[in-house]
Amino acid sequence: MNPKYQPLMESFHFKNGMEVKNRIVHAPMTISYSQQDGTISDELNTYYERHSNGVGMAITGSTIVTPNGRVFGGELAADHDDKIPSLQRLATTIKKSGAKAILQIFHGGRESSTERVPNHEIVSASAVAKEGSGVIPRALEEKEIVEIIRAFGASTRRAIEAGFDGIEIHGANRFLIQQFFSPYTNRRDDRWGGNIDKRMAFPLAVVDEVQKVVADCAKQPFLVGYRLSPEEEWTPGITMADTLKLVDVLANKNLDYLHVSLMDFWSKPRRGVEDNRSRMEIIYELAHQRVPVIGVGSIHTPDEALKALQSGVPFIALGRELIIEPDWVEKITLGKENEIRTELTLKDKEHLGIAETLWLKIINTPGWFPIADKVKI
Repeated sequence: MNPKYQPLMESFHFKNGMEVKNRIVHAPMTISYSQQDGTISDELNTYYERHSNGVGMAITGSTIVTPNGRVFGGELAADHDDKIPSLQRLATTIKKSGAKAILQIFHGGRESSTERVPNHEIVSASAVAKEGSGVIPRALEEKEIVEIIRAFGASTRRAIEAGFDGIEIHGANRFLIQQFFSPYTNRRDDRWGGNIDKRMAFPLAVVDEVQKVVADCAKQPFLVGYRLSPEEEWTPGITMADTLKLVDVLANKNLDYLHVSLMDFWSKPRRGVEDNRSRMEIIYELAHQRVPVIGVGSIHTPDEALKALQSGVPFIALGRELIIEPDWVEKITLGKENEIRTELTLKDKEHLGIAETLWLKIINTPGWFPIADKVKI
């Protein structure tokens, strides 16, 4: 291995005693390979066996905690004890190559669709429709909020029983937890909404419930992470100032890591703070002495990953790049970094084991993936 890239391959010890073999994380991506009931398919199992190879941690895509939280169709489910055998199969597959298996848990809220959650209402913090959908969700009632918080805890217990090494609370990407934090989607006037402290109540209650379950049920070190999106594009919406307040509180919650969801690692704040540094650098400065931070966003080459690591963050997550190049870590360790692919070709669908649903999304979403040949298929 080229000594230049040794920092990417160094192990990391979490404060709870868990050791991760390197600094590369398989980013959570919901690729819709599961069975329609949320159990793992052979196709999804093969995908994680191939794409978690070599990484220090592999975080699954969004896994529902209640039946009415489904967004994509084909996502994993941890909403009932009958899903434990399926989850156990996935955890075993991810851990086979030495990666730590992390289950990301979420509820879609207003991002859910009537097609994906038949016989269930679409719910959210407030009755604010998803842009372009025309579907106005029903504001959750007090009892339902408490039930969903407990569902996050129950899903955590199932992850523990299934043999996962940790869970990631999905508080990003416009899903229910973010909907409670955002002044755009949370217009409540009770204890769950209003000023920023009240808008943080639901995310923090989920954290507390999950940590309580871990304390009660985990017999060995078990990670609890939290993923967040730093800003929203609309007004009123989450600003960088809002996020820094949330990060400051989360950093005191004894979490094992914070995961910042970005399309570009080096992107700068839109509004809320006057700072020429990237969002990642600002968040890292605030939080790093209290909680490790995972950075992500358009990182493809080893040199790009090394530069991101040199910003101070201890982990670099790769998402799209690990779909393009599942042997990314192995090629670095073998000194074959010049052979790492950073573009797809239209011939790669079968070679990389990309399912039809994901492949159609790739080729029909301009700019989402770098594609070398643009001819129609």
